[in-house]
Amino acid sequence: MKINCLSCGHTIDLDDAYSDYEGQVKCYTCSALLEIKLEDFCIKAVRFVKTTRGAAE
Repeated sequence: MKINCLSCGHTIDLDDAYSDYEGQVKCYTCSALLEIKLEDFCIKAVRFVKTTRGAAE
């Protein structure tokens, strides 16, 4: 499964372990934290949580 970072637009690849997941993921390009909710490989919600150190550079 792939989602786009809401901060920088980078594609984040999630493996099958995230098929039913609710929690945070980190974008390794800009270090933003996203809160996501997935059910049966379907995206139910994505929310920008915060930008961590270095993301604004």
